[in-house]
Amino acid sequence: MDFSQKLVALREERRQNQTATAIGIGTTQRKVSYWETGATEPCLEDLKRICQYYQVSADYLLGLTDNPRPYPRAE
Repeated sequence: MDFSQKLVALREERRQNQTATAIGIGTTQRKVSYWETGATEPCLEDLKRICQYYQVSADYLLGLTDNPRPYPRAE
């Protein structure tokens, strides 16, 4: 699965529409739509917010691992 497919899957797991997801991430529905269709990719700050919102690692979203769980935070 690529980034856009993972993003759609995460949103659908929560049974949300793009608008609700956009509000949760702090962006617009249009951006979420573009990310989900692969028309654009999120900037670093948006990627960070997506990871925090869905509680997944950036490595998972970027296809570097199949483990969605984020790494523990360094103190």
